[in-house]
Amino acid sequence: MAETVLVTGGTGYVAGWCVAELLGRGYDVRATVRDASRGDRVRRAVATVSDRADHLEFAVADLTADDGWKAAMDGCDYVLHVASPLGADGDEEQALLIPARDGTVRVLRAAAAAGVRRVVMTSAANTASPASYRSEGVTDETLWTDLATPKLPAYRRSKTAAELAAWEFMDSYEGPMTLATVLPGAVFGPLLSPDTLGSVRIIARMLSGAMPGTPRIGLEVVDVRDLADVHVRAMTAPEAAGQRFLATGEFLWMHDIAVILREGLGDAGEKVPTRQLPNFAVRTAALFDKSLRDVMPGLGRRNRHSTAKAKRLLDWTPRPAAASVLDCARSLLDHDVVAS
Repeated sequence: MAETVLVTGGTGYVAGWCVAELLGRGYDVRATVRDASRGDRVRRAVATVSDRADHLEFAVADLTADDGWKAAMDGCDYVLHVASPLGADGDEEQALLIPARDGTVRVLRAAAAAGVRRVVMTSAANTASPASYRSEGVTDETLWTDLATPKLPAYRRSKTAAELAAWEFMDSYEGPMTLATVLPGAVFGPLLSPDTLGSVRIIARMLSGAMPGTPRIGLEVVDVRDLADVHVRAMTAPEAAGQRFLATGEFLWMHDIAVILREGLGDAGEKVPTRQLPNFAVRTAALFDKSLRDVMPGLGRRNRHSTAKAKRLLDWTPRPAAASVLDCARSLLDHDVVAS
């Protein structure tokens, strides 16, 4: 009898590929959705890459409420907790931080009560980064972002607080369930559906010509398929219990990404901007464009993370960043996705 894995946030970009990876390895999968009507769309999307979509079922549950989590966990052997709030309209704490932190504890509590063997939580590489980005170098999982840092971006604060809450829960938990966390970088790669763009919106904007140039921002590119793979490896490897795993990839400046797109796509990449914007112009634009403010601490900085631990303990080998960028772009074009 196949083991069953619960994947939270089933409508998301990363969660969808985690579902596909699990099905491909012979697991039965249950995915949480906030609205039952979304299940059919998720199944159709997963069916584009898996012939086992009939082994996928859905449970209605929300990170902000207890309802539904007991039923969602019933009979599950493992949990991949991928779901996290993404937007912070209005009050940051109410919209982003509290749902991420309290939702994580809610998931862990329900998993422990249901007898789940291991939870793998999706965190973020910027929870293991220097708070100010002022010092350049390579960091690993032993570093934690300092939540006391003034003006810490909302998303980074929420991911750090949520992961800390998870480990604090485990510190006081005395049962057999174990926890591992995965800390990805910038997630690119192909789409399962145009409904879930996730972090690939930036590639869509570059393809559309909506950007006047590329800011000197560096990204550690990880393919969404490799990210799903490392989640499953962390789920099953005995050595992964109680561990954090950075899952970043090659460091690329946005200008590097633009060149990869222009050279790799031919005519389809003709609108991609290859002009690099001076830092002062990006700082000026950030005064008027709220979406730029969160990336300002990393402007011109080459901060990188070590994935040696995931490679050593999980035998994880991510694909080249250029391949992921091009696969992402081709998928966006195939789905006719253009961002303005």
